[in-house]
This record gives sequence, C-alpha cells and structure tokens, in this order.
Amino acid sequence: MTEVAQPKFGQALALVIVLIGIFSGGIIGLGVGAHVPLLFSLVVVTFFAKFRGASWATIQAQMLEGVKTGLAPLFLFLLIGMLIGLWMATGVIPTMLWAGFKLLGNTAVFLPTTVIITAIVGSMIGSAFTTIATVGVALFGVGTAMGFSPAIVAGAILSGAIFGDKSSPLSDSTNLASSVAETDLFAHIKNLMWTTLPALILSIIIFLVIGMTHDGASVANNLKLAKLLDPTWWTIVPLVMLFVMAWLRIPAIPTLLMNIIVSTVAFFFHGNATEFSNVLMNGFKTDSSNVILQSLLNRGGMMAMMGTVIIIMLALALGGLLTEQKILTAVMAPFAKRIKTGSGVITGTVLSGIFANFMIGEQYLATILPGQLWKESFDRVKLDRLALGRSLEDSGTVVNYLIPWGVAGGFAAQTLGVPVIEFAPFVFFAVLSPVFSLLSAWTGIGVKRVSD
Repeated sequence: MTEVAQPKFGQALALVIVLIGIFSGGIIGLGVGAHVPLLFSLVVVTFFAKFRGASWATIQAQMLEGVKTGLAPLFLFLLIGMLIGLWMATGVIPTMLWAGFKLLGNTAVFLPTTVIITAIVGSMIGSAFTTIATVGVALFGVGTAMGFSPAIVAGAILSGAIFGDKSSPLSDSTNLASSVAETDLFAHIKNLMWTTLPALILSIIIFLVIGMTHDGASVANNLKLAKLLDPTWWTIVPLVMLFVMAWLRIPAIPTLLMNIIVSTVAFFFHGNATEFSNVLMNGFKTDSSNVILQSLLNRGGMMAMMGTVIIIMLALALGGLLTEQKILTAVMAPFAKRIKTGSGVITGTVLSGIFANFMIGEQYLATILPGQLWKESFDRVKLDRLALGRSLEDSGTVVNYLIPWGVAGGFAAQTLGVPVIEFAPFVFFAVLSPVFSLLSAWTGIGVKRVSD
C-alpha cells in the first residue's frame, strides 16, 4: 500500500462528526440495522480517501487490511455456531440446562450467581467468547425460563464473562494490553484489580437487587421443564476437554475444532450424515412441542452467524480505512501531545479507547491504537506503564461489547439472540469499568507512578 499523509485535524474531525451523525441518525433515529449506516459510512470515507489522492487500489487494500485483522474472530464465529448446534443435538447444553433448573431455582440469587459462574469459567479458560457460547447459552436459557428479561440475563452473563477474560493470563486481550504497555503480564493483571474488582462487586450487588425485586417462575415450574430434558453423562467429556485445552494454552480455533470432532462422534450414535450437515449449517431443531423448550434449544448453526459476520466485515473494512488513512490518529494525537497531568493522560486514554471502539468496532485495534498514541504521554508525566495497560483494558477491551457493530458485541448478540442496544445498559461491568478507571485517575487511588 502507498504511504498516505496524515489529514489535517479539522478535516479529520469534520469527517468523524459526519460519521457519528450517520451512525446515530440511522440506528437511533431511523431504527435501521447497523449494516446500513456502516455501508454509507464506508462510502463516505472511501470518497474522502479518494479526495485526498489515494488510488482505488490503495483504498481497496486498506479495506482488506482492516478485514484481515478480524479473520480469526470471524472464523471463530462459524466454529461456535457449529459447536452450539452439535452441543444441542448431543445433549451437552440440554444437560447444563437441566442442571441449572435443578440448582438455580431461586430467582433472587440467579443473576448474581450467573455473574460469579461466568466470571470463574472465563478466568479458567481465558475466553469471554467461549464462556458466552457454552455456559452462557445454558444460563441464558435458565434465566429466561424463570421470567427474567433476556436483556438482563445477557447483561449478567457478559458481566461475568468479561471480568473472567480480563483476569485470566490465558486471555488474548489481556496479553495484548500488557504487550502494548510493555509490562509484566501478572503485574498487569494484579493492577487491573483496582478497577475490575469494584466494577464486579457493584455489578453483583445491582443484579442481586434486581433478582430480589423480580417475581419470576416458581421452582416447581422450573423442575417441570427439567423433566422434559434428557441429561446425558457424556456432557462432562467435551466440557473437561474445553478446560484442559485452555489450560494447555491451545488457541481457541483448534480447541473448538477438537470439540467439534468429539461432538461429531457422539452425534453419529443416533444421527445420520444428512442430519449432521443440517445441524452444522442451520442449527438444532427440537422435536418437542413445548414452546419454551423450542425457544431454549432451537439454536446454533453457521447460517445463524452470517448476519453478524456481514456487519462485522463492514465495520472492519471501515476501521481499516479510518486507521490506514490516519484519520483517527489525526483526531486524537493533538490531545495526547497537549495534556500535561497524570489524571488527564489516563482520562484521554480511556476516552480514546471508547472512541476507537465506536469508530473501528474491533477491540484489538481499539487497544493498540490508543496504546501507541498515549505511550509517550505516560512516560512524560511519570506514570508507570501499568496504568496505561489498565486504561486500555478498561476501555479498549470491555467497551467493544457495548457497540452494535463491534466484533464482541455482535458475537454476544448473535449467540444469545438479544440485540446489543437492548442488553448494553445491563452489562454493568463493562459500563462501570471505565467509570472506575476515571475515578482512579482523578483520585490517584491505585495509580502507580514511576519512582524518581
């Protein structure tokens, strides 16, 4: 690709304001899907790049460069779609549902318990995506059967899963933030607790209050649903395999492929090749006439993920143009150079991470770009790089789950079947993390400085 000059601040800011108008006007004002504003925004930025002298070949290459950064998660989406379908068909998720109905019948403690369970599982396997797609799907079924709003249940699942992802040394995003800040991984995780633990504890308290004020289904009704499910002993095999491969630090894609292979063997004990192909493509469809069970079990398949894949590809192409044309850098760099205080530098980093998430929709780029922009500022005001890593996590990593066209938000929406705009207000951990990060910056509590 041909190297391009950074646009002037005024030009870049005007373009960003236009894009924000397209997003807000389309999604909030007109109520259209995210793919329409993304497509129009892509056209606008394409003509902006052409106006600045970029060739059509360069523009295309920059779009593809953006999409390339998200190929791994896009492929991951398809694998998880297949795995959910197979786990439904072979009884893995129905068994987890059965256990959930038996053990989590008390509506008052269900939501905080969900946060704790997904936090533990996420910490053990180091992947919020995998946690959401496995344990999360089962807990979602239990919660909605109890009468909780799907958006609230999704918020509880995501709050715990995101905390687990941030707290695990096996997490890609945690390792990335530590690498960008050039800090020790375990020191980075320890320093995260200044903001992540308060956000998690307050989230649990809020969900407990919601649960105590909820008049949900009775334990008896949940046990009736449990009797309609057929638990199977073999469920422990793929679940144990999932945890073992995670602890061996085997990447997510081969881990999911191995689980798909094991689940395929189990499937052919009672199914044929035609049914197998249909489950992989279109997901599982139960024979039960019970409407609640149909809503719980009819899930999975690669085709179920395609709507989200399209939105994310458009977002990544737009992010590639915004990054390679140095538009976001032109907007943020002047602020990074002028801020002189430690609290201001942390605040700027957090706001940059949120802004980058909104404009790019990809949490890795929303971590890398602000990290590169603000790294020298942290050194200039004598703040330890641990403060940089934590600021990147509290914005670049977690906020992506609140963006309708974000990779993480889109994945969660498709997997749980709840639009991002509905569950975002209830993902209290993701909402509170940047708040506690800013409070830490302004009060100085938990902010580590470089010693003289």
